[in-house]
Amino acid sequence: MAIRVLLVDDQPLLRTGFRMILEAEQDIAVVGEAGDGLQALDQVRALQPDVVLMDIRMPRMDGVEATRQITGPGRDGPAKVLVLTTFDLDEYVVEALRAGASGFLLKDAPANELVQAIRVVAAGEAMLAPSITRRLLDKYADHLPSGEEPVPDTLHTLTDREVEVLKLVARGLSNAEIAADLFVSETTVKTHVGHVLTKLGLRDRVQAAVYAYESGLVRPGAQ
Repeated sequence: MAIRVLLVDDQPLLRTGFRMILEAEQDIAVVGEAGDGLQALDQVRALQPDVVLMDIRMPRMDGVEATRQITGPGRDGPAKVLVLTTFDLDEYVVEALRAGASGFLLKDAPANELVQAIRVVAAGEAMLAPSITRRLLDKYADHLPSGEEPVPDTLHTLTDREVEVLKLVARGLSNAEIAADLFVSETTVKTHVGHVLTKLGLRDRVQAAVYAYESGLVRPGAQ
């Protein structure tokens, strides 16, 4: 079945360009468009897309709030959000990731990267290298807790090994790098990551990295 995509951007020309790129792929179908966050919410409810390609800065309702409502508690469907941004390290990207986005992509990214991003996010993965997540969080460390807050109770549900894996995810290591660091197989690492996501109620590695920072498990700038 084709991946159902909803395009959300306040610039019609950009939506047209994205549509042309995506509709050239046999496994992707653009099911609708929206010019702002409010329209996006209506379209998500009506069309049930698999992936929402979401601009951040829009009138009426921005992409951060729309993402929060699409992916938050009580959401109407399984739609995943891939955020589009004009500038690398956009100040709103961190908020979008916290809100539930599965990753972000620059608007001027090559067509093949856009297509691949749609496929990766639709498959339930994060279209954002953990190293980039860390760079984002380090840059905007002032927006994060100081680390002196009480450790969330949910963190205590993890085993020592799972906490160790979570720290490495937040540091930007890939599964292969984590496996080498812990002297285990990549399959074992994937299992641990899966357990971390399930126990903490997180959607993907992006949210796991954000959680690690916000809980104080990993401090901005720490190695």
